[in-house]
Amino acid sequence: MSELAHDAGVRLNMRRGGAIMLAPQSQFQQRSLPLEAEALQAVALALLQFTPQLAQAEEATLLLDVGASLRLFGGIRALCHKVADSVRALGFTGALSCAPTARGAWLLARSDAGRALTMASLERRLEVLPVGLLPPARAYLDWMEGIGCLTLGTLRRLPRPGLQRRCGRGLLDMLDDAHGARPELHQWLQPPASFHARLELFDRVENAAALLFGAHRLLLQLTGWLCARQLAVERIQLLLEHERGRIAGPPTVIEIVLAEPTWKDGHLLRLLKERLAKQVLDAPVIGLRLEAPQVQAMAPPSDSLFPEPGGSKEDWQRLLELLAARLGAENVLQAAPSADYRPEQANVWRSIQEKIRPADARAQLPPDLTSLPRPAWLLPQPIPLLMRDHRPYYGSPLRIRSSAERIEAGWWGTMQSRDYFMAEGEDHAHYWLFRERDPSARNREPRWYLHGLFG
Repeated sequence: MSELAHDAGVRLNMRRGGAIMLAPQSQFQQRSLPLEAEALQAVALALLQFTPQLAQAEEATLLLDVGASLRLFGGIRALCHKVADSVRALGFTGALSCAPTARGAWLLARSDAGRALTMASLERRLEVLPVGLLPPARAYLDWMEGIGCLTLGTLRRLPRPGLQRRCGRGLLDMLDDAHGARPELHQWLQPPASFHARLELFDRVENAAALLFGAHRLLLQLTGWLCARQLAVERIQLLLEHERGRIAGPPTVIEIVLAEPTWKDGHLLRLLKERLAKQVLDAPVIGLRLEAPQVQAMAPPSDSLFPEPGGSKEDWQRLLELLAARLGAENVLQAAPSADYRPEQANVWRSIQEKIRPADARAQLPPDLTSLPRPAWLLPQPIPLLMRDHRPYYGSPLRIRSSAERIEAGWWGTMQSRDYFMAEGEDHAHYWLFRERDPSARNREPRWYLHGLFG
């Protein structure tokens, strides 16, 4: 029941008519065991980001062995906060506790009795818990109440042979597990080989931005799956499902391609937020489905001894991906070197979502090419220059300051033959010029062009 219903006087095992009399505004929901199991599985998948050793226990309980995760997440207090925040982000409420034994933590969580970090503290807390918390003891509560056995401490002090004959061995085993007197064996949850998660919405959603909360729930499950499988995602697909039946239509696909693989949900959530803010829905959405069709092995970045003040390479890639999600991938471009000697053909601009292979053409260029002057600013089109006193003129007469760099290329298309020079004007600005070489026009004065500017 909800807290409002409890405050109104509604109690467990109360009849429907009595609950309506105490709280006329009460709403009753039919229990669905398959949906409960699906929700528990979703929470378990999301919590795999904190430890790979996770098991399901009785009465909708998840057991996490976090002994090896304490240092990574900053201690037990910080880890408990992260686990509680993840459960809330998934849309659920839970009772969280921790103890040196799994059954002890189970009992403390079932009774909301706080946390115990040592065996002595755990035994003190277990001493006063009601005996009805143990499932094998619930069939014998009347008998235990008759002999004055109301707490786990009193139950443990009863003669073991007689208690075993009357209540069975399962009660003693569960009691020993809680106090660390018997080794506990668990069947750890194994994540699936591929990731597919689905969320049924409670109502039809007509605004794409309102889908962010549901998408965040699916991203948390993806994060847990990636951490458990030691993978990083390169591409995700969020499918927006529309009406079914005769008016059913194909789902709307929102695809996000990452330049650098990631396994954290924060960056993916920012990208989805930008995409959903611009998405126009053709029909109401009734469900969400998240898929990760492209993953690779996780490679955590190594910390530098002297980190750069501008941030890491991963921070720069996240910024570019965020700009691509906000402005469109076709509006955020990166330079892609091309195997061509012609300056205007040596580089093309491509979307940052495209993978650029290393420029093999650089190894084919002359070894002394890097020593020749090259401008930082290349003009889109060469500008023809005037000639005054047999010298190129651009605002002032230009004086040649370097030897010629001859480029002859493009025989497979448009043949170009040029001699490039670095020139200096009277204002001491430096320019990159070229002179066209036309063997057929021997008597004609050579034509000069401005192709770049030096910083």
